[in-house]
Amino acid sequence: MRGFVSSRLAALAGTLGGVLAALSISSAQAVITKQLPKPLPTAVVTGGVSNVTYSSAILGGYVAARGQVTNYVFQYGPTSAYGAQSPLAPAGNGTVTIKVTQAVVGLQPGITYHYRIVAASPGGTTKGGDRTFTTPKIPLSLAIAGVPNPVVFGNPFFVEGTLSGTGASTREIVLQANPFPYLGGFKNIGNPEVTLPNGTFSFAFPGLTENAQLRVVTVGGKEISSPVVTELVAVRVSFHVRRARRRGFVRLYGYVAPAEVGALVGFQLLRPGKSVNEGGTSVRAGTAGVSRFSAVVRLRHRGLYRALVKVNDGAHVSAYSNPILIR
Repeated sequence: MRGFVSSRLAALAGTLGGVLAALSISSAQAVITKQLPKPLPTAVVTGGVSNVTYSSAILGGYVAARGQVTNYVFQYGPTSAYGAQSPLAPAGNGTVTIKVTQAVVGLQPGITYHYRIVAASPGGTTKGGDRTFTTPKIPLSLAIAGVPNPVVFGNPFFVEGTLSGTGASTREIVLQANPFPYLGGFKNIGNPEVTLPNGTFSFAFPGLTENAQLRVVTVGGKEISSPVVTELVAVRVSFHVRRARRRGFVRLYGYVAPAEVGALVGFQLLRPGKSVNEGGTSVRAGTAGVSRFSAVVRLRHRGLYRALVKVNDGAHVSAYSNPILIR
């Protein structure tokens, strides 16, 4: 009986020892856990903005990682709901505050943007305060071209161009001209027009009789002017051939408008990649608005010919006739 009691006591002692040991480990773990401090959240401050253009900006901020591995982004957008953010970037795990920046692109001109810095670490996510900046408007600018240039005397042509910048859509503009000798100043030609939604426009010019300086200007508000383009007017040349009385000779003749008395005329044989001079003459008086030329020449070769009329009056430029086939 005494042996049975002893064995039971020994068993109870072993069980109690195990329980006490388990309690000791659990208590130690609780103490250790209680002693470990909770990671501090990263501290951030939304900084200023720099290098602001029509479509981009560099956003700045400050990050104190407090020894925790930290990453950050900038959130930005046209409202405080943001809607876009920069790529995730590392801020390290240092113990001092550092300055960080990131460039954002794809912005729209003349828009106020909200932005803030947001950092994440084992201590949690921290958001900086909201700040704003405004992208500048794109200044209006005009570009034009005459189509075609030069234009044949009396033919219609177009002045085409684009108004670029903020507010270029459906803007009222007008075409102005200053004819040769360019001393009368620019005057409006026709009625104003309105740019298309993409800023493009086209003015039809029914017929120009002499070289002219052209420009397009905006109507209303601060005037914006295009660079001056000189539209050249080429003389109109007609070219013909007929038999001459002398055997082996032909008469080459034609007309020039406007009248360009004294201008030189050259007859050219067209060959692949070049032209060969086959004689010439000069322009003589005709009617009030049209002068003429004529010459009897012996052509050594048959083929395509054209006439070149060279003028130097400043109001017009030289021009070729359409080619004619002489057999």
